[in-house]
Amino acid sequence: MWSLLGKALLAGAMIAAIAEIGKRLPAMAALIASLPLVSILGMIFLWQARPDAENMARHSEATFWFVLPSLPMFLLIPVMLRAGLPFWLSLGIGCAVTVGLYLAMVQFGPRLGVRF
Repeated sequence: MWSLLGKALLAGAMIAAIAEIGKRLPAMAALIASLPLVSILGMIFLWQARPDAENMARHSEATFWFVLPSLPMFLLIPVMLRAGLPFWLSLGIGCAVTVGLYLAMVQFGPRLGVRF
């Protein structure tokens, strides 16, 4: 229980730090947010729970493939904001497109040889 609480507090602290830094230095906050900190921490926690090299290799590889469908969102949202769409609508559309791309990855990835 304490381990789960510690992980949640760490993740929350990372998000809060990015938000605070972003108030003054948006590019720096973006750089920090783009670092694979969550993935690295997840791998560390997974390794502690199940130190299995093949399991970790599959996890890491699947993470790579699932990052790809999220990338277009970071180009789509600024385009929509600059076109005058409200933030929440832009964010919602960006998230919906990302969900669609995730579903496409799950559907078509294995046909292209991608293992999850």
